[in-house]
Amino acid sequence: MTRQDTRAAIDELSQAVRNNPEAVEIYLALGNLYRSQGEIERAIHIRMSLINRQGLDQALRSRCLFELGRDFRRGGMLDKAREAYTQAAEDLGNTEDVQLELALLAADCGEYERAADHYGRVGRSMAQAHFLARQARDCFRLGKTQQGRELVGQALSVYPPSPEAWLASVVHNALSADLPMLADTLREACASIPSEQRFLLLDGLLDVLSASRTEEVAQGRPLSRETISELVRTCVGVLSELRPDALICYYCAKLCLFEADCDGARHWLEKSLVLNSDFWLARLELVSLVLADLELTPFLREQLVYFLGHARKSKRFVCKSCGFRWDKAFFICPRCRSWHSILFRQEFS
Repeated sequence: MTRQDTRAAIDELSQAVRNNPEAVEIYLALGNLYRSQGEIERAIHIRMSLINRQGLDQALRSRCLFELGRDFRRGGMLDKAREAYTQAAEDLGNTEDVQLELALLAADCGEYERAADHYGRVGRSMAQAHFLARQARDCFRLGKTQQGRELVGQALSVYPPSPEAWLASVVHNALSADLPMLADTLREACASIPSEQRFLLLDGLLDVLSASRTEEVAQGRPLSRETISELVRTCVGVLSELRPDALICYYCAKLCLFEADCDGARHWLEKSLVLNSDFWLARLELVSLVLADLELTPFLREQLVYFLGHARKSKRFVCKSCGFRWDKAFFICPRCRSWHSILFRQEFS
């Protein structure tokens, strides 16, 4: 529904309400339209007028409280939203709708373990594992290693292929420079995560190594160049054991580039293109490596570097549910909110 259509619907419902003040359903619909337009104060006013109405049916009053909670959450009034949901739950019970709203609210507040609990109550194991992993990541960052490991364990117990949970564990082991544990965890993670989602693990690991290489502090201390080299060699060793696919080979090449191992990177990129000749990003990286060995005029080199730099900005990731494209990996589609629907765009289209 466009903004113009929504405004027309609001006008029509407002007229209907004036003609029939007792039409509670119309009031509720009108409030929802105001909320969708961002007119939160008007939406809240409608709910409150209904809630305070004498003789209003209890079930309708609970629905009004539920929608009021949504209004407060949309308006950023999170404490008031929780209070409204709690009152609604007293009459509606802990329905799935109430639990899901409380989960979203907890996530908005950064209360990831509470969000996981709400998702667990309605059997949303994928979402439950996601927020347990986010809580674990925060614990690792604060040095609460044991608590972080326990949360990762809980996440994997409810959803064993959770890429978020495996990533939290792999990153923690990498930043702790625990090479044997890193190798074991990465090996187990690759065996547990669906092959088409392994890149989520590897892309997150590359981000962490990139941050460490630029001497940003990670978990309270930077990693030395020698440690990063050992981490890279460990990861490439584990990935080399897997049945090769284009993405695994591509990420092996990216890891080799941390070591300035151009020969190794070229080997993995060529292998990636054998497996998928249309893998545009692997071809782009290979051209970049070849470019460094060519004798070119300064002007031509500048043009090629410019072209390659802009080509790299093409969005690598796409949601298979709605087609949304983004340049950063995501676990929840920012557009359609579907879980784990992300794909790596190997073909340039």
